[in-house]
Amino acid sequence: MKDILYIVVPCYNEEEVLPETTKRLKEKLNSLIKKKEISEKSKVMYVNDGSKDNTWNLIKEIHEKEPLFTGISLSRNRGHQNALVAGLLTAKEYADVVISMDADLQDDINAIDEMIEKYKEGKQIVYGVRSSRKKDTWFKKTTAEGFYKFMKFMGVDIVYNHADYRLTSKKILDQFQNYKEVNLFLRGIFPLIGYPSDIVYYERSERFAGKSKYPLKKMLSFAFDGITSFSVKPIRFISSIGLIFSILSFLFLLYILISKLTGAIVISGWTSTVALISFFGSFQILCIGLIGEYISKIYLEVKERPRFIISENLEENRKERI
Repeated sequence: MKDILYIVVPCYNEEEVLPETTKRLKEKLNSLIKKKEISEKSKVMYVNDGSKDNTWNLIKEIHEKEPLFTGISLSRNRGHQNALVAGLLTAKEYADVVISMDADLQDDINAIDEMIEKYKEGKQIVYGVRSSRKKDTWFKKTTAEGFYKFMKFMGVDIVYNHADYRLTSKKILDQFQNYKEVNLFLRGIFPLIGYPSDIVYYERSERFAGKSKYPLKKMLSFAFDGITSFSVKPIRFISSIGLIFSILSFLFLLYILISKLTGAIVISGWTSTVALISFFGSFQILCIGLIGEYISKIYLEVKERPRFIISENLEENRKERI
């Protein structure tokens, strides 16, 4: 019996690109079913993340016309990571293996074939990794690659140049369900689960239509969340800097006392004094802010609020009608 594959696609205001995404994914699924690589019960699951445009109505229309497509809708916008988790945890109830990808067609759909091959070889996670960043601007390429290197430096086990295009088996998703944190950074969580994994390289394309849902502000916020959710090194860095400054302050105090005892003339100007006060004051505020970020994450975690609420599941609706 062939494994059932579900492709989970988070959608936020994607009405411009969905018709083309549906066309290409339909061709891909039909091709895999025809070659008997996957079960005929395989489907694409669109996840409507509280879209403000016609995305959800379009998903429902596609669901009615195309048996290979289904969808769920969240009660409100919860962000890409939460929408993806909602799709993964819902799809695992119907599928043996799940592939997550974005709706904008930047991820190469043809890489799915190689992912399935790796899965059949025994790999429980297969990461889609960009083969190059030639199409990125210099700024985006530099910041993105710097982010992955910095995360490695911070001690986070992360796959270089991997976003959220990945294959995960039901076994992996069953284990993933035990990770209850609200502050999500999936690129860091899945490597923690373990099990045999592999990589598939692909060329990332330009966005087919619509606008990017990750402007610079969101990218910076996402990167900061990733760092503070998976590493305590920034806190340890503050402790180390504090120790160094304490030693320097002690040496400076010792210098002043020796100068006073020896009768040396010490002339202190207001410029240097103000500069030192400003530097240490701003550094202290930065440290307090960083500590506050960690405390805020603890605050959100202890509330144990749901990461998402599914308001409608088209697959369940279909079963009820039957």
